[in-house]
Amino acid sequence: MIDPIAFTIGPLKVHWYGIIMGTAFFIGTYLARYHVKRAGYDPDHMLNMVVWIIPAAIICARAYYVIFEWDYYKEHLASVVAVWEGGLAIHGGLIGGLLAGTLYIRKHNLPFLRIGDALMPSVILGQAIGRWGNFINQEAHGREVSAEFMEYFPAFIRDQMYIDGHYYHPTFLYESLWNLLVFLILMAILYRFRRFDGQVLFSYLILYSFGRFFIEGMRTDSLMIGDTIRVAQLVSLLLIALGILLYILVWRRSKRGNGINLP
Repeated sequence: MIDPIAFTIGPLKVHWYGIIMGTAFFIGTYLARYHVKRAGYDPDHMLNMVVWIIPAAIICARAYYVIFEWDYYKEHLASVVAVWEGGLAIHGGLIGGLLAGTLYIRKHNLPFLRIGDALMPSVILGQAIGRWGNFINQEAHGREVSAEFMEYFPAFIRDQMYIDGHYYHPTFLYESLWNLLVFLILMAILYRFRRFDGQVLFSYLILYSFGRFFIEGMRTDSLMIGDTIRVAQLVSLLLIALGILLYILVWRRSKRGNGINLP
């Protein structure tokens, strides 16, 4: 098992989870800066925007998780802020990042869809990297599997997925690989096949949510509504429907020469 604490500085414990999430934000920010510059806008907008987006994303990701796990956290209030233990819900982070990014875009009169297209490859790449924080914390895994099944995976993954005497599906890995594939598709759209503003953004909503829906069904730690509805699957279906609807709407308007820009 990998120690979740990377190193200590006096009384300060630096967790691998935080290092990995910080790396995801760092790489995503500089990739987005490049794409924003290539789109013809001041790349410093990206650096300024993340000052809004990163705190909002972390706060909303944690709040989203805590709300759906309130039965536990109401008895452990001190753990509400313990983000280094895991428990950052990506859909909550997307909501927070979207709200903060939209406020910044409106404040500086930037085109929402064009900037969104420039940002989405960075978002999905950050998600692909961030899933390895779940790996370190031995969370976001699936149901129990046999030792024979785990022989298909590298030893370091196999060993980390051996929890309390049992092996578990490395669903964090499945989602990380899916997100990496989506990243490559979004980059291809952005640089070769993009035909209208918003195409990359809406493709992200559809593709990420499609993979997340199926992978979520394998997990054992899903946030739930009642005993049967997995929150992430419900949200994924809604995002797929929204992405398809907006894709068709904006594509049709672009063909008629009437561009559309969301507020």
